[in-house]
Amino acid sequence: MSPSTAATGTGPSAAGVQDTPTPVTPAQRDRASHSQTPPLTVSGDGPTAERIFQIASGFMASKHLFVANELGLYAALTEGPRTLPELAGDVGLAQHRLRILADAMVAVGLLERRDDRYQNAADAAAFLGGNTATDLRPFLRFWDRLSYPMWIRFVDAVRTGQGQQPEVLSEDEQRLFSEGVEAIQSAPAHALPATYDFSRHQRLLDLGGGTGSWLLAVLQQYNHLHTTLFELPGAAALARRRLADGGQTAQRVDVVDGDFFHQPIPEGHDAVLIANVMHLFSADHNAELLRRTRARVVAGARLLLADFWTDATHTEPTFAALMAGEFLTITGEGDVYSAQEAKDWLDQTGWRVVDRKALTGPMSLIIADAVG
Repeated sequence: MSPSTAATGTGPSAAGVQDTPTPVTPAQRDRASHSQTPPLTVSGDGPTAERIFQIASGFMASKHLFVANELGLYAALTEGPRTLPELAGDVGLAQHRLRILADAMVAVGLLERRDDRYQNAADAAAFLGGNTATDLRPFLRFWDRLSYPMWIRFVDAVRTGQGQQPEVLSEDEQRLFSEGVEAIQSAPAHALPATYDFSRHQRLLDLGGGTGSWLLAVLQQYNHLHTTLFELPGAAALARRRLADGGQTAQRVDVVDGDFFHQPIPEGHDAVLIANVMHLFSADHNAELLRRTRARVVAGARLLLADFWTDATHTEPTFAALMAGEFLTITGEGDVYSAQEAKDWLDQTGWRVVDRKALTGPMSLIIADAVG
């Protein structure tokens, strides 16, 4: 067996032959024994360290999830339950290493084990098998390959206010980012046209709309609209390629390259969508964006802000509170904001809030009109 074959587990062990484990060194044994600290209890009725251990081990659950996705474990189970030797052959891994991964996913509820057969639990079957309408596998790849390495430097972002994402993404990184964001935003994007009535509008502008997934969701239900996607060049190029296969619906999307902080925002729209964008910027930059947008529309134009709008304490929804660290790590200035903070920006920049509606999960929609 060549070194590369041994490293990847694609040799005889993948078919069920157990490869020879590397001997454990004394230093490794020492580290392992010290890492197996049991939960601490102050008293029978007092505080315990269970919550601390649960949160601290969260990265282990995440990595198991990411690797299971990367290796195609959930996809391999879409046809039904499989034994460990069958799965090992499907994904090309030694059985003992695959068992660690599969059993961890059983422990957290994404796989089920009945006797000697594994199968996808309901959530994994719905979102991770790759054969359903909502596919979260690109989202997991995005968080594993791009977000996770940045979080290793989270302390630097907190200490310095410097973003940890490269200023320029490679073509492959841009694809991972855009496809991942589109996947995680799929549910709220499809909720938008069911939540807001676009029948009064003729032209819709999407600022920073990624690959155009929000616009396509709207156009599937409102085929009278013509739309414009305004994005940075890298994301715009991906959007054009995606829309080229989108049929007649995609033909109603004009893709325009630009930076909404530095280039003129396209005019002539009676509705503007800013979705999944404002959390990347500081409060001052968000106010500037709203001011620049107001200058390019007429009075009465409608503004739709879809984001992780929080309560006044910034602690609810819980997912939003945690995502604030993601946004800070990406740009060095990102954060989550309360609905009241958004209203204050709008009041100062020529808009008037008229409503707020839930979308899905932690995302909600603030609706405002251009005034004056």
